[in-house]
Amino acid sequence: MGDVTVVLGVGAAVLLISVIAVRVSTRLGLPSLLLYLGIGVLLGEAAFGIKFDDADLTQSLGIAALVLILTEGGITTRWNAVKSSLWLGVALSTVAVVVSVAVTGTALHFLLGLDWRMALLWGAVLSSTDAAAVFSVLRSLGVGPRLTGALELESGLNDAPVYIAVVLLASSDAISWTAPLLVIYELGVGALIGVALGYLGGAGLRRAALPSTGLYPLATVAVCVMAYTAGDLAHASGFLATYVAALVLGNARLPHRADTLSFAEGLGWLAQIGLFVLLGLYASPSRLLDVLFPALVAGVVLTFVGRPLSVFLASLPFKVPWREQVFLSWSGLRGAVPIVFALIPLIQGVEGARELVDVVFVLVIVLTVVQGTTLPFLARRLGLVKAGEAQEVQVDSSPLDELGAELLQVHIQRGSKLHGVYMTELRLPIGATVSLVVRSGKSFTPQPTTRLQTDDQLLIVTTEEARDAAERRVRAVDRAGRYARWKGESGD
Repeated sequence: MGDVTVVLGVGAAVLLISVIAVRVSTRLGLPSLLLYLGIGVLLGEAAFGIKFDDADLTQSLGIAALVLILTEGGITTRWNAVKSSLWLGVALSTVAVVVSVAVTGTALHFLLGLDWRMALLWGAVLSSTDAAAVFSVLRSLGVGPRLTGALELESGLNDAPVYIAVVLLASSDAISWTAPLLVIYELGVGALIGVALGYLGGAGLRRAALPSTGLYPLATVAVCVMAYTAGDLAHASGFLATYVAALVLGNARLPHRADTLSFAEGLGWLAQIGLFVLLGLYASPSRLLDVLFPALVAGVVLTFVGRPLSVFLASLPFKVPWREQVFLSWSGLRGAVPIVFALIPLIQGVEGARELVDVVFVLVIVLTVVQGTTLPFLARRLGLVKAGEAQEVQVDSSPLDELGAELLQVHIQRGSKLHGVYMTELRLPIGATVSLVVRSGKSFTPQPTTRLQTDDQLLIVTTEEARDAAERRVRAVDRAGRYARWKGESGD
């Protein structure tokens, strides 16, 4: 019991500090993942002395966190905002990956003396952009939807081909001519599984009558995690299945969609915090100085050769202006994904894999500082920031808090005395009003002559001061009907 108490206490403290770090990083203009990594390093051998070097557990927890991060990214991505960038995003997540691996691997083979397979493995690990880093930085920049959509799709889709490339290159088996066919199968089937589960999950949730609104977000996330499992069991890409399923669900007519979006966002933050703290805890600062030179060489090659050339070739059919190509090249943000993927060859016992993990860790820190802090400045200098770019407002978050308002949902059950009551007879207190009625799957704004019916769902907007009185009045009419006051029913 004592150990559990300590673990819960330390975990809660780390989570609170990490949440505060989000605010601090925003004010300092630094990506929050650096602070999370720093917290993990401090908890490890650098300060508090917690020794954690289990690569298998780190990779397993890392993949689980990536599934949740991809789920959050897909659910919160608006299809209307990214559909115009679909094929550019697909090209960046496939063609650009192949070019980046080839160019970076070739350069590292000659510059660092790595054998061809290890050099290409370095290129593959480093070619994946990080969904968490991209989502957190780009959505607040005010860049146009074409670029933002392309980069969001790239970061959500390119984990799948990169993971396949890393697994193939880390294996001791010879790479045969069937490898491209295997990649096509895994990506194609993974996408189909994602579409199927996303569509079926959305249809099922719309027909489900769950007893609590809090169950709908849980069920939505469960469908996305199930997509990963189904893809993996089918020997297809579980990462791609997860992101596609989340994308389909996030743009479907889900019950309590705003609650689902908020829950997914919170779960995504929790996964990011846990993953980066874990990776910081796993890192060994004493070894990082030894790999500083190869890390910087790899970073220069990737940033100034591999990424720009891959973006140029991938975007060539789409006639992307040079300013946008420069921005796309500099927006290849790295984060936890390359570190997690670098653990794959380490677990398989590939010679030199330990150095690769350390190099990737250093490179993630350096590129995050350099690219993450300069990206807003670069966007403004290139003239890509569009003032007043429309952004989706979540009605269950800050806007209602600022207005001092709350939302109440009422479902008129069979046998309720609310059935047959006119709006004028409901007599809600001042500060509360029925703003929407949903009847037989169709919603409308009620009029004074609107008569309530069984199975109607009411959305009541109320001030904080009037909330208790509004709830009591609804309960009173539910129990005693339109003459509740005359019958002495107060709703308490």
